[in-house]
Amino acid sequence: MGKGDCYQNVLAICDFNMIFTFVVTGWEGVAHDSRILSEAVADPQASFPFPPPDKYYLCDATYAHTQGFMAPYRNVRYWLGDFRQRRALTNKEKFNHGHAKLRNVIERAFGVLKARFPILKRMTPFPFVTQRNIVMACFALHNYIRKEGLSDEYFARYDEPNVPFRNNNVAIDDDEDGIPTHGTAADREYMTQLRDEIADQLMHNID
Repeated sequence: MGKGDCYQNVLAICDFNMIFTFVVTGWEGVAHDSRILSEAVADPQASFPFPPPDKYYLCDATYAHTQGFMAPYRNVRYWLGDFRQRRALTNKEKFNHGHAKLRNVIERAFGVLKARFPILKRMTPFPFVTQRNIVMACFALHNYIRKEGLSDEYFARYDEPNVPFRNNNVAIDDDEDGIPTHGTAADREYMTQLRDEIADQLMHNID
Protein backbone atom coordinates (compact mmCIF):
# COMPACT_ATOMS: atom_id res chain seq x y z
CA MET A 1 0.00 0.00 0.00
CA GLY A 2 1.20 3.62 -0.59
CA LYS A 3 0.47 7.25 -1.17
CA GLY A 4 1.15 8.87 -4.50
CA ASP A 5 3.15 12.08 -4.94
CA CYS A 6 0.17 14.18 -6.06
CA TYR A 7 -2.35 16.64 -4.66
CA GLN A 8 -4.71 14.04 -3.31
CA ASN A 9 -4.43 11.01 -1.07
CA VAL A 10 -4.09 7.72 -2.93
CA LEU A 11 -4.41 4.26 -1.39
CA ALA A 12 -3.12 1.36 -3.48
CA ILE A 13 -2.40 -2.35 -3.24
CA CYS A 14 0.01 -4.08 -5.58
CA ASP A 15 1.22 -7.63 -6.11
CA PHE A 16 4.85 -8.76 -6.24
CA ASN A 17 4.92 -8.11 -10.00
CA MET A 18 4.34 -4.38 -9.41
CA ILE A 19 0.79 -4.61 -10.78
CA PHE A 20 -1.73 -2.52 -8.84
CA THR A 21 -4.68 -4.65 -7.79
CA PHE A 22 -6.75 -2.04 -5.92
CA VAL A 23 -6.70 1.77 -5.94
CA VAL A 24 -8.67 4.41 -4.05
CA THR A 25 -8.34 8.02 -5.23
CA GLY A 26 -10.18 11.26 -4.55
CA TRP A 27 -9.29 12.02 -0.93
CA GLU A 28 -8.62 15.74 -1.06
CA GLY A 29 -6.49 17.42 1.58
CA VAL A 30 -4.85 15.78 4.58
CA ALA A 31 -6.12 12.39 5.71
CA HIS A 32 -4.45 9.64 7.73
CA ASP A 33 -3.56 6.63 5.56
CA SER A 34 -5.26 4.28 7.99
CA ARG A 35 -8.45 6.35 7.93
CA ILE A 36 -8.63 6.03 4.14
CA LEU A 37 -8.16 2.27 4.47
CA SER A 38 -10.85 2.05 7.16
CA GLU A 39 -13.30 3.94 4.94
CA ALA A 40 -12.48 1.75 1.94
CA VAL A 41 -12.95 -1.41 4.00
CA ALA A 42 -16.32 -0.21 5.32
CA ASP A 43 -17.64 1.04 1.95
CA PRO A 44 -19.56 -1.74 0.16
CA GLN A 45 -19.24 0.13 -3.15
CA ALA A 46 -15.45 0.06 -2.90
CA SER A 47 -15.43 -3.77 -3.15
CA PHE A 48 -12.31 -3.96 -1.04
CA PRO A 49 -10.40 -7.20 -1.84
CA PHE A 50 -9.96 -8.79 1.57
CA PRO A 51 -7.22 -11.42 1.65
CA PRO A 52 -8.14 -15.04 2.52
CA PRO A 53 -8.15 -15.85 6.25
CA ASP A 54 -4.63 -17.30 6.14
CA LYS A 55 -3.15 -14.43 4.08
CA TYR A 56 -2.41 -10.78 4.74
CA TYR A 57 -1.23 -7.57 3.11
CA LEU A 58 2.13 -6.10 4.04
CA CYS A 59 1.57 -2.49 5.04
CA ASP A 60 3.70 0.25 6.52
CA ALA A 61 3.54 1.60 10.05
CA THR A 62 0.90 4.22 9.22
CA TYR A 63 -1.69 1.44 9.01
CA ALA A 64 -3.35 -0.52 11.79
CA HIS A 65 -1.81 -3.90 12.56
CA THR A 66 -4.89 -6.12 12.46
CA GLN A 67 -6.05 -9.35 10.84
CA GLY A 68 -5.30 -9.27 7.13
CA PHE A 69 -2.78 -6.41 7.50
CA MET A 70 0.77 -7.04 8.70
CA ALA A 71 2.62 -3.91 9.83
CA PRO A 72 6.25 -3.74 11.02
CA TYR A 73 7.29 -3.37 14.63
CA ARG A 74 7.30 0.25 15.69
CA ASN A 75 10.30 1.98 17.29
CA VAL A 76 12.55 -0.61 15.62
CA ARG A 77 14.87 -0.15 12.63
CA TYR A 78 12.91 -0.67 9.43
CA TRP A 79 14.19 0.86 6.18
CA LEU A 80 16.58 -1.21 4.05
CA GLY A 81 19.20 1.54 4.31
CA ASP A 82 19.09 1.20 8.10
CA PHE A 83 20.65 -2.26 7.83
CA ARG A 84 23.56 -1.43 5.49
CA GLN A 85 26.01 -0.62 8.27
CA ARG A 86 24.71 -3.06 10.87
CA ARG A 87 22.81 -6.29 10.27
CA ALA A 88 19.59 -7.16 12.06
CA LEU A 89 20.43 -8.23 15.62
CA THR A 90 17.12 -8.92 17.36
CA ASN A 91 14.07 -10.91 16.31
CA LYS A 92 12.10 -7.69 15.79
CA GLU A 93 14.85 -6.19 13.64
CA LYS A 94 15.08 -9.43 11.67
CA PHE A 95 11.33 -9.29 11.04
CA ASN A 96 11.38 -5.60 10.06
CA HIS A 97 14.25 -6.19 7.66
CA GLY A 98 12.40 -9.03 5.93
CA HIS A 99 9.18 -6.99 5.91
CA ALA A 100 10.96 -4.02 4.32
CA LYS A 101 12.54 -6.20 1.62
CA LEU A 102 9.13 -7.58 0.65
CA ARG A 103 7.20 -4.32 0.96
CA ASN A 104 9.84 -2.60 -1.17
CA VAL A 105 7.77 -3.69 -4.18
CA ILE A 106 5.13 -1.02 -3.54
CA GLU A 107 7.83 1.66 -3.36
CA ARG A 108 9.25 0.44 -6.66
CA ALA A 109 5.80 0.33 -8.26
CA PHE A 110 5.15 3.94 -7.25
CA GLY A 111 8.68 4.79 -8.40
CA VAL A 112 7.80 3.55 -11.90
CA LEU A 113 4.45 5.37 -11.82
CA LYS A 114 5.92 8.75 -10.81
CA ALA A 115 8.92 8.48 -13.15
CA ARG A 116 6.69 7.72 -16.13
CA PHE A 117 3.98 10.25 -15.38
CA PRO A 118 5.53 13.53 -14.13
CA ILE A 119 2.07 15.09 -14.52
CA LEU A 120 1.29 13.56 -11.10
CA LYS A 121 3.49 16.27 -9.58
CA ARG A 122 1.96 19.11 -11.61
CA MET A 123 -1.81 18.76 -11.35
CA THR A 124 -2.66 21.93 -9.45
CA PRO A 125 -4.19 23.73 -12.47
CA PHE A 126 -6.73 20.95 -13.06
CA PRO A 127 -10.12 20.65 -11.32
CA PHE A 128 -10.07 18.02 -8.60
CA VAL A 129 -12.31 15.60 -10.51
CA THR A 130 -9.89 15.82 -13.43
CA GLN A 131 -6.96 15.18 -11.10
CA ARG A 132 -8.65 12.03 -9.81
CA ASN A 133 -9.34 10.79 -13.34
CA ILE A 134 -5.73 11.45 -14.40
CA VAL A 135 -4.46 9.38 -11.47
CA MET A 136 -6.73 6.45 -12.35
CA ALA A 137 -5.67 6.64 -16.01
CA CYS A 138 -2.01 6.52 -14.98
CA PHE A 139 -2.59 3.42 -12.85
CA ALA A 140 -4.46 1.74 -15.72
CA LEU A 141 -1.67 2.47 -18.23
CA HIS A 142 0.95 1.28 -15.72
CA ASN A 143 -0.85 -2.06 -15.34
CA TYR A 144 -1.37 -2.45 -19.09
CA ILE A 145 2.34 -2.01 -19.85
CA ARG A 146 3.34 -4.45 -17.12
CA LYS A 147 0.77 -7.10 -18.01
CA GLU A 148 1.64 -6.97 -21.70
CA GLY A 149 5.29 -7.59 -20.87
CA LEU A 150 6.44 -4.73 -23.05
CA SER A 151 10.10 -3.74 -23.05
CA ASP A 152 10.12 -0.72 -20.80
CA GLU A 153 12.91 1.46 -19.44
CA TYR A 154 11.03 2.45 -16.29
CA PHE A 155 10.21 -1.08 -15.20
CA ALA A 156 13.77 -2.12 -16.06
CA ARG A 157 15.06 0.63 -13.79
CA TYR A 158 12.93 -0.44 -10.82
CA ASP A 159 12.91 -4.21 -11.30
CA GLU A 160 15.85 -4.66 -8.95
CA PRO A 161 14.29 -5.96 -5.67
CA ASN A 162 16.67 -4.05 -3.40
CA VAL A 163 16.26 -0.57 -4.87
CA PRO A 164 16.55 1.61 -1.73
CA PHE A 165 13.71 3.92 -0.76
CA ARG A 166 13.00 6.00 2.26
CA ASN A 167 9.56 7.54 2.49
CA ASN A 168 9.94 10.59 4.68
CA ASN A 169 6.16 10.75 5.04
CA VAL A 170 6.16 7.57 7.11
CA ALA A 171 7.11 7.96 10.75
CA ILE A 172 7.82 4.50 12.14
CA ASP A 173 8.11 5.72 15.72
CA ASP A 174 4.77 7.55 15.92
CA ASP A 175 2.42 6.65 18.74
CA GLU A 176 0.48 3.60 17.58
CA ASP A 177 -2.52 4.65 19.67
CA GLY A 178 -2.99 7.59 17.30
CA ILE A 179 -3.58 5.34 14.26
CA PRO A 180 -7.23 4.95 13.20
CA THR A 181 -8.09 1.26 13.50
CA HIS A 182 -10.45 -1.21 11.93
CA GLY A 183 -11.23 -4.75 12.97
CA THR A 184 -11.67 -6.02 16.51
CA ALA A 185 -9.28 -6.25 19.44
CA ALA A 186 -9.17 -10.01 18.80
CA ASP A 187 -8.14 -9.36 15.19
CA ARG A 188 -5.26 -7.16 16.33
CA GLU A 189 -4.17 -9.64 18.97
CA TYR A 190 -4.18 -12.44 16.39
CA MET A 191 -1.87 -10.51 14.07
CA THR A 192 0.40 -9.48 16.93
CA GLN A 193 0.87 -13.12 17.94
CA LEU A 194 1.42 -14.17 14.33
CA ARG A 195 4.02 -11.44 13.83
CA ASP A 196 5.85 -12.52 17.00
CA GLU A 197 5.86 -16.14 15.82
CA ILE A 198 7.29 -15.17 12.43
CA ALA A 199 9.92 -12.96 14.10
CA ASP A 200 11.02 -15.83 16.35
CA GLN A 201 11.20 -18.24 13.42
CA LEU A 202 13.29 -15.79 11.41
CA MET A 203 15.65 -15.30 14.32
CA HIS A 204 16.14 -19.06 14.72
CA ASN A 205 16.77 -19.51 10.99
CA ILE A 206 19.58 -16.96 10.67
CA ASP A 207 22.22 -18.20 8.24
